[in-house]
Amino acid sequence: MTRSVKRWVLAVAAVAVVGIVAAAVVFLSRDGEPAPVAAAPAPGPRETVTRYLAALGSGDHRAAADLTDDPAAALPVLDAVRTGLKAEKLTAKLVELTETTAKVGFDWKLGVSDWRYDSTIEFAQRDGRWLVHWTPAQIHPKLTADKRLAVKSAEGSPVLLDRDGKTMFVREGNGTKPVEGLRVDPLIARVAGYAAEHAPIAWSVELRDAAGTVLEDLGGAPGLVAEPFVSTLVTGTQQAAQQAVDSVGGPAMLVAIQSSTGRILALAQNAAGGAEPKAVSGLYPPGSTFKIATATAAMRAGTGPDTVLDCPGEARIGTRTIPNDDRFTIPPSPLHTTFARSCNTTFARLAGELPAGALADAATRLGLNADFDIPGLATEAGKVEAYEDEAKRVEAGIGQGDVVASPFGVALMTATVASGQPITPSLWRDDASVVTTGYEAPEAEVLGPLRTMMREVVTGGTARELAEYGEVRGKTGTAQFGDGRGAHGWFTGYRGELAFAVLVEDAGSSGPALKVSARFLSAT
Repeated sequence: MTRSVKRWVLAVAAVAVVGIVAAAVVFLSRDGEPAPVAAAPAPGPRETVTRYLAALGSGDHRAAADLTDDPAAALPVLDAVRTGLKAEKLTAKLVELTETTAKVGFDWKLGVSDWRYDSTIEFAQRDGRWLVHWTPAQIHPKLTADKRLAVKSAEGSPVLLDRDGKTMFVREGNGTKPVEGLRVDPLIARVAGYAAEHAPIAWSVELRDAAGTVLEDLGGAPGLVAEPFVSTLVTGTQQAAQQAVDSVGGPAMLVAIQSSTGRILALAQNAAGGAEPKAVSGLYPPGSTFKIATATAAMRAGTGPDTVLDCPGEARIGTRTIPNDDRFTIPPSPLHTTFARSCNTTFARLAGELPAGALADAATRLGLNADFDIPGLATEAGKVEAYEDEAKRVEAGIGQGDVVASPFGVALMTATVASGQPITPSLWRDDASVVTTGYEAPEAEVLGPLRTMMREVVTGGTARELAEYGEVRGKTGTAQFGDGRGAHGWFTGYRGELAFAVLVEDAGSSGPALKVSARFLSAT
């Protein structure tokens, strides 16, 4: 067979094959439609209601509405119910299923309350699909198109009370706000936030008409809110403290403690002090307020209040040169006089001559190394260590060097002197503080003379401008920081059971702290 004949035979064969296939196709087409691919069965009632409840629980109202036979009517109602109830969580479960209905259990998480009830869902079929037959009554049996569900408002309910039961903060939205006329700072706002968090509301649910008129209580705890937290704060004292620190332009803070009980009466920090709670946990050199601890250590070591000591304008003590403020000089004088006049040279030398651990022991006995767990208030009193190095003791003796304390810690020290007992500071009537590092107060034979010395500071020493405010006892302080060119101003003192400490940052001297103290004392 020639090559051309072979090509012809192959071509004819190919055409024949194509023709056979085409004929087969035509034959099959004429014989009937090809068998269709089997489709997945439409979701039944169980799957439909399961998906519907899952969408409700997740808050996907669009998906839930699309599973009903009237999405346009369902969506706004579902949105309104969730908004009106302010629900934290919804759990919707299938309880029982029949051919045409489903019994469903709803569990709404509303504050500390769980609102539970059962409802019935009906089914409908459309174009071969099983759908939820929409009616508001499936969300709650008493809900209709012209009614709505709403949680009883807790707006304005008390959340923080003072010691005497006066309302200080009320609820506002998801937070709190002070009552009208109460001046507060971020520190007290933190305290109120703690109270709100730990006194959550027990909600109740109301059925209302379109105008908002209450038709019926549907469940929960009608009219009930959790008991507000009762603090140890005193509104008048808190106001006086806040107004006092607000009277200066620089950062200023004040902490007041009742010496007989340890109750915190006021916590104040002005806007310039910032948002951090420096009044209770900010650590600063305490300056000459620490001479309370140095005098305690010296008297425990045998120096008496009438022991005569030198007070030159400047003294070289070991490797340190210590000046008095403005390098004032007084003749050799009793310890109580050098304390009242705040002689740096006297107290630096006393500290340098003390044993290594004497200052730390005295500071510990005054509470500066104590630690407490106060619910809602992270505090730090201070830090004073034993110093083998004489130079460190010299600096520490006048509240400089490595010694640090917070206004809270200095107020605690003063309250200890006033009471003669270790103080456990507290902020709440019903939520006790925990002592994590305790202490024992100095001996009575030391504290007696020390109180007299603190009174002399006011009657004839560096705090004479406070003499008109009653039996005030205290100690001024100027504390250098940084490169030594700036100084914080301090005053700490007590009158009766009211012990307090004031710090004005970068004040240059104790003068601004004394002015804040005078304003505070004049209003309490």
